[in-house]
Amino acid sequence: MRKRAPASKIKVLLVDDHPLVREGIRACLAKHKKVTVVGEAADGLEAISKAAALSPDIVLLDISMPKMNGVEVTKILRKKHPAVKILLLTMHENRTYIVQAARTGANGYVLKDAPPRELLHALEAVHRGETYFSNSATQVIVSDYTKGETASTSSRQALTQRETEVLKLISEGLSNKEIASQIQVSVRTVETHRERVMRKLNIHSAPGLTKYALSIGLTNIS
Repeated sequence: MRKRAPASKIKVLLVDDHPLVREGIRACLAKHKKVTVVGEAADGLEAISKAAALSPDIVLLDISMPKMNGVEVTKILRKKHPAVKILLLTMHENRTYIVQAARTGANGYVLKDAPPRELLHALEAVHRGETYFSNSATQVIVSDYTKGETASTSSRQALTQRETEVLKLISEGLSNKEIASQIQVSVRTVETHRERVMRKLNIHSAPGLTKYALSIGLTNIS
């Protein structure tokens, strides 16, 4: 019987301006066989350079850094390296940072005081193509859209039938892989539809898409 090839590790670029913080996070991740830290950066400019040189799967990124903050880095990486996932790991729990992170296309947002198992779960979810925002961050985003900061009617009408179908399945909590299986397309095709939906609606998080789908009656999940 042919042995199954071992699953490749999630390659992480660790970005934080505090050496002790980087050392602690690296030590935490070193305990998990699914993750490997391929490099470190101490500021935003170095993060962009290292991302280009190392091609990580995920950039684990702090927000408050010298030279260029994490939100600005996210914007640049989204344009230059769209395949790279971005998970913000920060001490900031305020609305401004959370909303900025979602709108600039970050794939996740986790607080530094989260337990190690949550960070690992977030890395795995983001690596699968999902979006992971901590519970407190999700509440802020949903509240933001509840106050009326949703997409316009014209944007909603711009969605194709397939994009609307993908939006509905996202709002029901299905992963990219599950959606691909249900509508019988590749995972990459689902990722493309997901990116187009987010761009057209100007909503860059799964909680935001879910709230939007609820607001237009596309889904009735509570």
